[in-house]
Amino acid sequence: MKNFKIPHVFIFLFWIIILCSLLSYIIPSGSFERTTKDYGSMTQTVIVPNSYQEIPKHYSFKAVLIGDNVEGKSAPVSVLGILSAIPEGLGGSAILVFYVFIIGAVFSLIQQTGAINAFLFSLIAKFKNRPKLLLFLIYMTIFSGSSFMGIGAETIALIPVFLFLSKRLGYDRLFGFALLSVPVYLGWSSGVTNPFNVQIAQIIAELPIGSGIGFRLVLYTVYAVVGFYFILRYAEKVKKNPSRSLMKNDSFDLDEYGSFEQQELEKKHILILVFFVIAYAAILIAVQTIGWGLIEMSACFIGIIIVITKISGMTGDESMAAFTKGLKIMIVPALVVGVARGISVVLQEGMIIDTLLHSASEVLMSMPKIVAAEGMLFFQSSLNFFIPSASGQALVSMPLMTPMSDILGISRQTAVLAYILGDGISNLIIPTNGVLMAMLGLARVSFEKWFKFVLPLFIISMILALIFIAIAVVIGY
Repeated sequence: MKNFKIPHVFIFLFWIIILCSLLSYIIPSGSFERTTKDYGSMTQTVIVPNSYQEIPKHYSFKAVLIGDNVEGKSAPVSVLGILSAIPEGLGGSAILVFYVFIIGAVFSLIQQTGAINAFLFSLIAKFKNRPKLLLFLIYMTIFSGSSFMGIGAETIALIPVFLFLSKRLGYDRLFGFALLSVPVYLGWSSGVTNPFNVQIAQIIAELPIGSGIGFRLVLYTVYAVVGFYFILRYAEKVKKNPSRSLMKNDSFDLDEYGSFEQQELEKKHILILVFFVIAYAAILIAVQTIGWGLIEMSACFIGIIIVITKISGMTGDESMAAFTKGLKIMIVPALVVGVARGISVVLQEGMIIDTLLHSASEVLMSMPKIVAAEGMLFFQSSLNFFIPSASGQALVSMPLMTPMSDILGISRQTAVLAYILGDGISNLIIPTNGVLMAMLGLARVSFEKWFKFVLPLFIISMILALIFIAIAVVIGY
């Protein structure tokens, strides 16, 4: 194991695509019936419970090589299908890929104005005698934004800022990345009012939106404390002895992100940052209240680029130089999103996702209450590998989990709890999470180093989740 090394992220994801394609030759194909349902202003496609039907596979030389569609039958993923999964994944993720490029360009432009440098040095000076308080306030801001508003991909552009803060305070690259990513995913796991996981799941489970919030606030508090203590303990260990860093051979060079030289905070810097914060908050509010998606968000970020260029007094050539520099930084992170999407492409082509869902539901139906509820947690965590989308996972799994919880005598609220915990916590480590992989790529942190760092936190978080679910079953949450 000492000599084991995870390959480059693209190679790693491609091997997962091949593995999932091979599973289509082993796992039977099958499908649930699906129907459309209206949930308030939303119309969504959901699974019809008890409608699973196995579909016979068609094997032939043509099917293995380039694919062979036969009516009424499925076919394993072909060699051509494996190779085309990546361009299909990129095509299917085009909006998210473009979004990643745009937020990289926005950050690069703001960085070029000097506003971020000036503000950070001012903040560090203000909290020079209380750096841990500064870190805690930053951590809780991200944690709360994730838990209450569902921020996630929006934070990618902040990675260089967090890396600089970590370096300035005497920590390593891994801590800078963890200070942003841990509160994003643990906050997501507590899901106090997150519209992208708990609210969608409650709508499908026919529960009042926001119900059960008291119990989730307890989760919010516990996971916030555990996560911050975990990363701060690592940070202090590294500061006392840099050789204990998991990235001790890292030069921690930040030149690729632009200059982080000390600057005085000027009026134009304040105007730029105030405008950006207000505009950013308005975008998030629009996402929550009027259903904006990535297209509308990307459009607003383009508008932000135009306004900031005017406020800063930069020429068109200067702003475009910063713009293209941001695009270059985001090439690997953006493409990772599309390559990771290729995994779900081959699973859908092989028609084995529904089989996995059906098999898991049958196993859970045979278990005692508490064990079954905790089994839902592991099921949702496993499903997240194949469907790394909170809303997509809810639409696939909750139509099955809801009637199953009724039959087992488990409250629907507990089924929703198992879903948000399974989805959120597993996001810390699954390589099919395109946003996580994109963030790692931008931060220049290998998945191998990150996995080694975060695995203990993942295990602790899962143990806490099992305890919370057992309590939920006992008290009839």
